[in-house]
Amino acid sequence: MYSQVEHPAGGYKKLFETVEELSSPVTAHVTGRIPTWLRGSLLRCGPGLFEVGAEPFYHLFDGQALLHKFDFKDGHVTYHRRFVRTDAYVRAMTEKRIVITEFGTYAYPDPCKNIFSRFFSYFKGVEVTDNALVNIYPVGEDYYACTETNFITKINPETLETIKQVDLCKYVSVNGATAHPHVEDDGTVYNIGNCFGKNFALAYNIIRIPPLQADKEDPMNRSEVVVQFPCSDRFKPSYVHSFGLTSNYIVFVETPVKINLLKFLSSWSLWGANYMDCFESNETMGVWLHVAEKKKGRLLNIKYRTSAFNLFHHINTYEDNGFLIVDLCTWKGFEFVYNYLYLANLRANWDEVKQQAEKAPQPEARRYVLPLTIDKADTGKNLVTLPYTTATATLRSDETIWLEPEVIFSGPRHAFEFPQINYKKYGGKPYTYTYGLGLNHFVPDRLCKLNVKTKETWVWQELDSYPSEPIFVSHPDALEEDDGVVLSVVVSPGAGPKPAYLLVLNARDMSEVARAEVEVNIPVTFHGLFKRA
Repeated sequence: MYSQVEHPAGGYKKLFETVEELSSPVTAHVTGRIPTWLRGSLLRCGPGLFEVGAEPFYHLFDGQALLHKFDFKDGHVTYHRRFVRTDAYVRAMTEKRIVITEFGTYAYPDPCKNIFSRFFSYFKGVEVTDNALVNIYPVGEDYYACTETNFITKINPETLETIKQVDLCKYVSVNGATAHPHVEDDGTVYNIGNCFGKNFALAYNIIRIPPLQADKEDPMNRSEVVVQFPCSDRFKPSYVHSFGLTSNYIVFVETPVKINLLKFLSSWSLWGANYMDCFESNETMGVWLHVAEKKKGRLLNIKYRTSAFNLFHHINTYEDNGFLIVDLCTWKGFEFVYNYLYLANLRANWDEVKQQAEKAPQPEARRYVLPLTIDKADTGKNLVTLPYTTATATLRSDETIWLEPEVIFSGPRHAFEFPQINYKKYGGKPYTYTYGLGLNHFVPDRLCKLNVKTKETWVWQELDSYPSEPIFVSHPDALEEDDGVVLSVVVSPGAGPKPAYLLVLNARDMSEVARAEVEVNIPVTFHGLFKRA
């Protein structure tokens, strides 16, 4: 599944080039046939401005948020994009410099201010970025672009106009929230964020935003904390990027990548730090997994432990006969993978890119199985009795449960990442297929479908073509889990005259159905959704 494709021409550098927004949608040139049932918009988020004047952004997660939309109607496709009018963007445009500190780029104080006004602005504390470059999700009838701070940005999914900034702190007790909420069939949204728990110890809150009610009041006003997970270290919360949800349980994986809050709070502006400077690794804790009952908001008093990995994306989670099956895209070890995602690394020549990736944590898709009930009589035994998995869970004498995974995909320096499933029908339930973006030494160069039961893979790959996260869209009358299409935005700097296109694959076998080419480059996008018309 991981063909050893090389990229000596360095076409992937196009993913990290500044582009201009469009004043109105442009028509895409379709080859093949877009299914007529495919009606709606693919909305995606990513960085689109990689410097302000002469000041560069340094990290993959710093570029200013650009919203992209591919519209599908009667076999025709249009493409539109607009920058999100965040505070970070608007102030940068106004002052022609980087004003707000981003993930890996420090914003220097205003050179026009004198020393006194600068000194006083230190005490206003940190201005947290609202650069919503990571994902888009629905709340009630509204759509929000987000990053991982407390600020989310309401956008218009038709025009891509920015409506308003929303501060989550005004609604619930969290310091931030992930860009990977779970959205249930009825519209209920669950998310997780760091918070200050009892007696100043840190904790993680699960927040629930109910669906839109008959009174049409903004559901954000009814958001609430449903359960609090404890933190392994009262001063250092783990970095959390996503979590698992089934109809009865919430799964939180606490990794050894920690945020040093003392560094975070000691006003950065005094010493020119950014968010990346506040991360550190706990080299001894390994990984702790926590489970809570969703409806009762009650923690399960079971201590699951396993060896160290980084985790960004849960693939899926489901219940089976007293066990939770937790499928994850992991990176082995405790060193933070984001250390390798500086733009200087990603824009390097191919040989250097490969050299860097050799040193980084290695990717592996894994299945963990968590027993939900334990009997002390079983100490020393593997508690997993499911016939179809080799994953184990061993009860130890200190009453912790040691987990060993079943590997569902592994290839040297080849990641199965940005996983997507048929979420509407199979999210939180037993499933068979996941679709992912194949990273070759961190360069996205293929799309992959994986059967998590048999480990069979299907691959779409084309020379000098750099796809994005694959989004599965189910056929309206689908009977099978994989009956539908997969959508991905592909950058193809070397392949013919058109710099980018929207690719439509048959989800069955990952064969090409159609492509819709545009005349403009499209930089990297992270996540997004398909909004049916």
